[in-house]
Amino acid sequence: MDTQIPILLISLFLSSLPLFSISSPHTLLTSSSLSVSDVLFSPNRVFSAGFHSVGINAYCFSIWFTQPTSDGNLTVVWTANRDKPVNGKRSELSLLKSGNLILTDAAQFTVWSTNTKSISPLQLQVLNTGNLVLRNLSGSMNVWESFDSPTDTLLPNQPMTRNSRLVSSRSHNNFSSGFYSLFFDDDNLLRLAFDGPEISSVYWPAPWVISSDAGRRSYDSSRIAELNSSGYFRSSDDFEFQASDYGTGGWRRLKMDVDGNVRLYSLNEEKRIWSVSWQAMSEPCKIHGVCGRNAMCNYDFPGENAGRRCSCLPGYKAKNLTDWSLGCEPEFNLSCNAAESNFIELPNVEFYGHDIKFYENYTYKQCEEVCLQSCICHGFNLKFYHRDGYYNCYPKFRLLNGHRSPAFGSPMYIRLPKASLTSYANQKQEIGLHCPPSTQNLLLDRRYKIPKQNRTLQFLVWFASAFGGVEIICICFIWLLLYKTQQSSSENTQGYLQVASGFRKFTYDELKKATGTFREEIGRGGSGVVYKGVLSNHRVAAIKRLNETNHGEAEFLAEVSTIRRVNHMNLIELWGYCLEGNHRLLVYEYMERGSLAENLISGTLNWEKRFDIAVGSAKGLSYLHEECLEWVLHCDVKPQNILLDSNFQPKVADFGLSKLVNRGGGGKNSRFSRVRGTRGYMAPEWISNLSISSKVDVYSYGVVVIEMVTGKSPTTMGCQGSGNTGEMEQRGLVKWVREKMNGTRENELWLEEIIDPVMKGKCDLRKMEILVQVALECLEEDKDARPTMKQVIERLLPH
Repeated sequence: MDTQIPILLISLFLSSLPLFSISSPHTLLTSSSLSVSDVLFSPNRVFSAGFHSVGINAYCFSIWFTQPTSDGNLTVVWTANRDKPVNGKRSELSLLKSGNLILTDAAQFTVWSTNTKSISPLQLQVLNTGNLVLRNLSGSMNVWESFDSPTDTLLPNQPMTRNSRLVSSRSHNNFSSGFYSLFFDDDNLLRLAFDGPEISSVYWPAPWVISSDAGRRSYDSSRIAELNSSGYFRSSDDFEFQASDYGTGGWRRLKMDVDGNVRLYSLNEEKRIWSVSWQAMSEPCKIHGVCGRNAMCNYDFPGENAGRRCSCLPGYKAKNLTDWSLGCEPEFNLSCNAAESNFIELPNVEFYGHDIKFYENYTYKQCEEVCLQSCICHGFNLKFYHRDGYYNCYPKFRLLNGHRSPAFGSPMYIRLPKASLTSYANQKQEIGLHCPPSTQNLLLDRRYKIPKQNRTLQFLVWFASAFGGVEIICICFIWLLLYKTQQSSSENTQGYLQVASGFRKFTYDELKKATGTFREEIGRGGSGVVYKGVLSNHRVAAIKRLNETNHGEAEFLAEVSTIRRVNHMNLIELWGYCLEGNHRLLVYEYMERGSLAENLISGTLNWEKRFDIAVGSAKGLSYLHEECLEWVLHCDVKPQNILLDSNFQPKVADFGLSKLVNRGGGGKNSRFSRVRGTRGYMAPEWISNLSISSKVDVYSYGVVVIEMVTGKSPTTMGCQGSGNTGEMEQRGLVKWVREKMNGTRENELWLEEIIDPVMKGKCDLRKMEILVQVALECLEEDKDARPTMKQVIERLLPH
């Protein structure tokens, strides 16, 4: 009996070993594997598929043009595991009997998989088009194909659909996923977007250009584009172009390059050189995030194909000379004391976006004073408008998308410490943009070690043929080591991701300790209770303990991941989360001044602060509705959800979970299965059971503005005998304001009657009148008659 057990174990072990045989250099059959040294070829030998070296003992399973270019480099067109390279030894691509194609690393972890199933035998092969397909042996049906999931390259006759996107590499030496992508947006347009570590934005076509003006149409929802072999590209949104060498022979490829530009390359087969035959952006400095923070983009020489160079601003130094997208960091500590700061003028420089506020008809001295009074102001643009004959002031809270061009007639003024102003005046640091193409010395963050217990296991199995009883104990011991190794690898990976992103997962015990066992309550709402806490790094935080929720773990994590990428100065910042058992908590930044509701009751807000709060809240909601890549409806806009920092700057809070909406839904949202919001602030659509769109937030915003102007809560103006419903309460307040405005008396008289007594005789009545008019437009019964939040901002801050 002792002899039969080890023989059985040995036979089971040997039968589980993977097979490394392939029937031909063109196909991989079921129950076979490819090692790092094996390569599949297309029948015409133009394309190869196998393990491509991306660093020292680091490989990705890829497809490339078989013949290298004139400089000896391979042209890779598709990669399976671009973000998880595998070890050069013992890593395999295996086609299992179940029909699943998997890529395993040296520790036998599955790094990538097609997640396919088939009861009949399959084969893997590379077609002459460069498409890697998994199909049945008869070749009549494809179970999976690489054309459906491109990385950064589109080949001729490869369709680009709503479910696919081209994502750039991180850099010339790092082939992992980068910051730039070409994709079909939810408005059915083909776009280029920058999705950086801090912000995300669309930059092509220019976001301020109407689709029809850009020659695009958004009503075709098919969302498909294709490049043919002659060099003609056409998309369902009517975007099209031709290669400069259209019609001639040779291979072509459309690539999302690391610099954020999409280019069409044509191959000169005789010289083995790829040349650019079309590109989307002729002015590369207009690509967002091109030089990172605190840097500006310059052109080496004028012309359409100008080279690009990044320069650190005076007083700043490059963070990483091998990665220009990280930008520059200050060499100084900037004081909030206005007397300790001054400005350096940078001619013909502009930083796009990230304005603290817009000031119309300001002098240089006034604009300088505005910036000096704000601790978050790093500089300002002072633009002269010839049409109006005066300057506008744009103070900046973030210096990003910097660009120097003779076309910018106005200068940029950079804030620096006054004590070191002279030493910084002539400073200029260049950051090289183009890294060497060689990757042989690249060291990746992810490294693999061959587990020593594999050899031990092989020795123990053979040893057990003579000593069967000892073998079983050894196998159990080795299994335990493998399990612990897997757990350790998983923990290390999670820790690396947390450090890289700056966003972390907290334990329940950490947050319980930070809040003193949830002692100090600072807010309460329908979704949970908010407590004040001090984290281990001494940062004060607002910790929200969510009520019982129907969210599954995967759904909760997916939505938290999306919400943390929503980044705007007028939106509350999410620092992390906790997910343990039934405990679900969110960790936010702490706002010193509390909520708008508290400040309205205490009477601490003058008219200027209330106007600024109205503008800032509108900017935050506009970002949620129109600017971030995911469309978020707030659904509960009220004074309690508008928080104020130490400078009374507003931040919209509690835009919450389960409110992410597909932009392509045409304004309808079937995900809302119940009424949401707070009595007194809800739009009529909730009561009438109509389709829900962003206009519900616009309506609630209008109620909040009326409350700020009048100092009266909508719940205190209810109509007698109305049943005390939320709809009638808010209509009572709105009706009262409309009656006062539509009366026959002078404007100043009716305004004096409705404004908060705290502000009487102390406010700009013209601006208060504009604020009331905008609020009443937001409160139209017909949702189509209400403005968008972007239009509200334009009314409040006219250029």
